[in-house]
Amino acid sequence: MSACTSSIACFCVAADRKRPIAVLTGPTGTGKSGFALRLAREYPIEIVSVDSAQVYRGLDIGSAKPDAAERAAVPHHLIDLVEPNASYSAGQFVRDAARAIDDIEARGRVPLLVGGTMLYLRALFGGLATLPQGSDSIRAAIDADARRLGWTAMHARLREVDAIAAARIHPNDAQRIQRALEVYTACGRPISELHAATARPIDREFICAALVPHDRARLHIALSQRFEAMMASGLLEEVRGLFARGDLTDGHPAIRAVGYRQLWSHLAGAYPLEMAVARAIAATRQLAKRQLTWLRTMPDIRAFDPYETQSFVGVRESLIASFERA
Repeated sequence: MSACTSSIACFCVAADRKRPIAVLTGPTGTGKSGFALRLAREYPIEIVSVDSAQVYRGLDIGSAKPDAAERAAVPHHLIDLVEPNASYSAGQFVRDAARAIDDIEARGRVPLLVGGTMLYLRALFGGLATLPQGSDSIRAAIDADARRLGWTAMHARLREVDAIAAARIHPNDAQRIQRALEVYTACGRPISELHAATARPIDREFICAALVPHDRARLHIALSQRFEAMMASGLLEEVRGLFARGDLTDGHPAIRAVGYRQLWSHLAGAYPLEMAVARAIAATRQLAKRQLTWLRTMPDIRAFDPYETQSFVGVRESLIASFERA
């Protein structure tokens, strides 16, 4: 590589040469966005969000969506794509991410994928099966059965038609149970069978750094404080506004997002606010646990403890070295 006078110049050359794509991931509440914004102060980065809640308009506080000042300072992609009464799939994410990456690199800038929705990353890294298009009528029928029988019974139904998928999906994971049953109903083939034949959607190398706290107790405290801060910033009022729209139910994927689901249930009269907050914090911790479990299965990932003082330096050097490889 020829000598250059600034890191920005080096990065622009790297983008032109189709360098590996950088990814910054980790469990919820570990400071991924803060790290990314710091990187963007040094390099011509544009952030591609990898967050299944941030795609929805109106889910701002609870999804920790970047505010107007942050988005003005650093371009963000894949945020506020759809209304909360819509569905947004991993397949849509892969297509939108690929377009965003092409657009960013075509302008001589550098994409940095940031977020913790592991289903999206799995689809991006490993490819997606060709699945039937979503069906509102099939989903409505599945949701009606779930309201009558419960999601544990729906999980048992899934086990009868697709034992492999059922073994991978938790009985409380309503969204994935619904999708697996929807696919089987639509085409008569198990979703696990369709997933077995996949092709990588982007023929590029991905270099992945992850923020992985060693002190789980400290992470749990941070997650509790973070949710309390969201409540103080108006999260309940945000959910109340969604509740008042009249076109949303707890069956919509947007409302199933952690924090939103529990506050929605409170507004529906299921339990008092104190219990909703406690359940939301517990659900956030469970989400972080699932994300950490998935990260342990990822090959060639470089992990950094966000609570260590040198972690930002490690993340920066890891990702920059990837772009500057010959």
